[in-house]
Amino acid sequence: MIEMKVPSPGESITEVQISSWLKKDGDYVEKDEELCEIDSDKATLTLNAEASGKLKILVKEGETVEVGKVVCTIDDSAAKSAEAPKAEKQEKTAEVKEKKQAEEKPAEPQPEKKPAPVAEKKETAQPAPEKSKEKAEKQPAEKPEQPQTSNIKAETAEGRTIRRQKMTMLRKKVAQRLVAVKQETAMLTTFNEVDMSAIMNIRQQYKDVFLEKHKVKLGFMSFFTKAVCEALKNFPAVNAQIDGDEIIYHDYCDIGIAVSAPKGLMVPVMRNAERMTFAEIELTIAELAGKAREAKLSIEEMSNGTFTITNGGVFGSMLSTPIINPPQSAILGMHNIVERPVAVNKKTEIRPIMYVALSYDHRIIDGKESVSFLVNVKQLLEDPLKMFLKEMIG
Repeated sequence: MIEMKVPSPGESITEVQISSWLKKDGDYVEKDEELCEIDSDKATLTLNAEASGKLKILVKEGETVEVGKVVCTIDDSAAKSAEAPKAEKQEKTAEVKEKKQAEEKPAEPQPEKKPAPVAEKKETAQPAPEKSKEKAEKQPAEKPEQPQTSNIKAETAEGRTIRRQKMTMLRKKVAQRLVAVKQETAMLTTFNEVDMSAIMNIRQQYKDVFLEKHKVKLGFMSFFTKAVCEALKNFPAVNAQIDGDEIIYHDYCDIGIAVSAPKGLMVPVMRNAERMTFAEIELTIAELAGKAREAKLSIEEMSNGTFTITNGGVFGSMLSTPIINPPQSAILGMHNIVERPVAVNKKTEIRPIMYVALSYDHRIIDGKESVSFLVNVKQLLEDPLKMFLKEMIG
């Protein structure tokens, strides 16, 4: 008998939640097969079978358990059941029967024709005492059910039904962290706008060349990541964090990309993004975002970022104040691109404009640094050719 215990998702995590069982109690499972999904306050992981055998589930879905607790057992002495082939045979025979019945049905429509109901009415016009007794016996059993069904209909008709669902460990942790940020940091937000004409022209001109060469599409996120990494070199305080009474400065850029996943917001991290090419950034983002949506991100892939970028524009957001991802000191918010009238050389032109926002911790980043950093990002995005063209087509 093999005892399957909850593995440790990482340091400081003492309890997890059984999110869902992927196998049923009593199923025969193969070694390394995924048994259940486990939610921690940082990530989702799977529990894999350590041996082949019969599964016995000990903990229900939604329950919170301590790390190291036994959640199921595997009877490795059990032989693989032969019931599955039998069940398949039964299903096949059932299908054959249904086909035969379907073929025979066309010969049966005669009893369903409407001369017969006339005869039935004549018989029921003068009910026999036995039939009236049957009705009397049925009525008391049916009456108690009527008020329940009518109440349900009334509730759904008025739209006043409610549904309760237990918060996941990840959602609870995110809630705690966001509240802590508001309480423990001096968070401010500065705004600017970016004329996206140059980037959109480059993407339009070189998208086919880029796709053919790198096998990945050229998106906006690689431009923003490159611009952010360059600006962080010029304003290191934006890439720093407070640790007690010390400030930790980073000479590298580990950029977190906020991703909306089914189980909540996740922020996978691109390591050493300042060294990455456009293609490497696009490929890494696609890989990490896919893992986030499938709840396959590891804790290591979401830890120790130095700066975060979030894109509310994909949902249609015009402007927002993103919340800092602690212990980082700043976060850049991207938004949707809208054609707006702007003054260019004393003339009014229609340009694709994006509003950008930088939320920052005023304890470590001064107003001058925050505004200058965002202006630097704006300048790099509005004139990307000098820095980006050689790499994109080279």
